[in-house]
Amino acid sequence: QFLEWSRTAPAARRADGVSALARAYLYTDMAPDDRHMAEVALTAQLDDASPLVRRALAESFASARDAPRHIVVALASDQSEIATLVLSRSPLLDDSDLIDCAAIGDAFAQAAIALRPRLSAQVAAALAEVAAREALISLVVNSGADILEFSLRRVMERFGDDGEMREAIFSRPNLPAALRSELVSATARALSAFVIGRDWMSSERAERVTREAREKAQIIIAATSDDDGPRALTRHLRQAGQLTAGLVLRALLSGNTSLFHAALCELSGLPPQRVAGIARDWRGSSFAALYARAGLPGALLPAFRAALAAMQEMGASADAGASARLSRKMIERVLTSCAAIKGSELDKVMALLRRFDAEAAREEARAMTEELRERAQVAVARISVDTDALEAELMEAA
Repeated sequence: QFLEWSRTAPAARRADGVSALARAYLYTDMAPDDRHMAEVALTAQLDDASPLVRRALAESFASARDAPRHIVVALASDQSEIATLVLSRSPLLDDSDLIDCAAIGDAFAQAAIALRPRLSAQVAAALAEVAAREALISLVVNSGADILEFSLRRVMERFGDDGEMREAIFSRPNLPAALRSELVSATARALSAFVIGRDWMSSERAERVTREAREKAQIIIAATSDDDGPRALTRHLRQAGQLTAGLVLRALLSGNTSLFHAALCELSGLPPQRVAGIARDWRGSSFAALYARAGLPGALLPAFRAALAAMQEMGASADAGASARLSRKMIERVLTSCAAIKGSELDKVMALLRRFDAEAAREEARAMTEELRERAQVAVARISVDTDALEAELMEAA
């Protein structure tokens, strides 16, 4: 009777009828024969020409565990406005179903999959390979998605030039240090291209500014990462051609000896225990041999030794997270030590150290300005409270 009626009824009435039959199928105690016939009738509605009818079917079965699986799978391959209802939340769709739908679906269907409350690493990897930009942003911001590092790297390869994508990736918690470094590099390239394109800076100046900003960010990443972060970061930086002597010296002048040691391990190929032992005797020939084996420029050896001496004298911490900012006192000590050494090859070293000193001075000024601003705000707040109390006393006296 239902099938006969559905041939001539208007689309809106058919949609209401499908919803009623689907609810009866899910929530009433039907006899086995009646249940089978109801399933046949509902399956027949997959061929209905009106999307209203198929949408009503999808709405009824989207979250149901007792829905006929073949109907849900068919609806998942329907047009987007229908497919998204089941793709976003149906518990009957397994990873293979979702991966298949991601491959053939448009951006809306892919986004519905990406925003499921729980998403496996396999489905996330498939989306990383084929999904559109908007769907991948949805995937990355989904805290319930299990996205492995290689999948995030694939997203970076495809859409790393997109600012929204970089921001979405960076918002994910517990990002590996190497991936955070890639985000920094991609952002630096985008900003450099922008200022050069606007003719705000020469290409040479823009390159220096972005390189120094990138190195500063690498120190922050190392200082805020876990114990394995500095090793993973230096490995990535070496592969990217960014593990420079300037970065290693900056790490040391920021008190970040873990990144310094990790860089020496990566460049020399020696184990961490041996590198740490040699670095403690920085005055000896063993340290000079280690330094040379790491391929660092000989002109900078006095600066490294002076930095290690200053760190020892000042009692700086050797922890990876000790600091992410340059120490101006250490830089001044190194400048004084290097100034006593004669030689034209030290000119570039002194220029680098003076740039470090200027940067440290600006950071120091910013920190002091912020502290003074906070003190002023507290003082203004106290004056306001005292003034209100005085006005209250005067009114009471009057």
